[in-house]
Amino acid sequence: MSQNTQKRIAIFTSGGDCAGLNAVMRAAVLRAHGLGWEVIGIENGASGLLENPPRYQVLKPEDFNGTIMRMGGTILGTTNSRNPFAYEMPDGSIVDRSDELIAAFKKLGVESIIGIGGDGSFEILSKLVDKGELNFIGVPKTIDNDVHMTDFAVGYDTAVSVATEALDRLQPTAASHDRVMILEVMGRDAGHIALTSGIAGGADIILIPEIPYTIEKLADKIKQIKQDGRNFALVVVSEAVRTPDGKKHEVVYHGGETRYGGIGDYLGVEIAKATGFETRVTVLGHVQRGASPTYNDRLLASLLGVKAVELLAEGKCGRMVAWQNGDVVDVAIEDAIKECNIVDISGKRVHTAKALGIAFGD
Repeated sequence: MSQNTQKRIAIFTSGGDCAGLNAVMRAAVLRAHGLGWEVIGIENGASGLLENPPRYQVLKPEDFNGTIMRMGGTILGTTNSRNPFAYEMPDGSIVDRSDELIAAFKKLGVESIIGIGGDGSFEILSKLVDKGELNFIGVPKTIDNDVHMTDFAVGYDTAVSVATEALDRLQPTAASHDRVMILEVMGRDAGHIALTSGIAGGADIILIPEIPYTIEKLADKIKQIKQDGRNFALVVVSEAVRTPDGKKHEVVYHGGETRYGGIGDYLGVEIAKATGFETRVTVLGHVQRGASPTYNDRLLASLLGVKAVELLAEGKCGRMVAWQNGDVVDVAIEDAIKECNIVDISGKRVHTAKALGIAFGD
């Protein structure tokens, strides 16, 4: 593969953290080094460039000694709340700082950027690089697996593994105490974590935002389990699931920010009232983000990180690397952010779950 004039590239993480981010960086740095390129890592997302002086570090192959690849989170830091086109200043005012960000990239001698993010990050970054005429390649990461045009995103496999292990741990205590155990997992707008971990972890009920449900149907399923002679039931619910009448369950944080939370507790009360059985609720939350990446996430991160650098070497930009049908490909960023990858309710996983007797409350 021929080298081009791009000698210095920047890499950064954007949006929520997940397992596998450091493995992407490792792959990109090692491949870029093989091409004779220098890689700088932007700290705290792209907003690190808006600080004075800009926050970045030169990333070298010797920095990735084997330990970092195994670590969760991101050694560069990240943010999911600083849109450069609508940047909230300390006084509460909203300012467009995109020109500052572009100028910072160019001052550092950066013409090519690898951004590791989700659909929201890619939408912002694609606008930014178009405005600044910068070369950009996106690497999809999200535990929710809701990025379009890729079968899997970095971080998803680890999150599912953590949720499955949680179900494994809840089952014996549920059986010991004759309880209905409810596990609330993450999943901002899509139910992939709940669906996949529910099948793998032997759940009796899976609730995802894509399928409406009623408390009566949930109660019927749990009562039937008891009638059949089993003294416990496992329920896994995505945090984005609404109440049967369509209301969101959200928590208001300091500063007025709202996030999903509380649907597990709501179901615990309602199921107990409808069945008379004792219920307990576990909210897995950020535990799903911070684990050491599974081998699948390390492998996917390595494949995508190498491909991202090679696309830049080929002179391509405005692309997202992706995993489709067992192969690494690249797709247009505008296609990747066109829609959210939600659960296909007529797909194989939902069909398999129902064939196993798992209820969705519909």
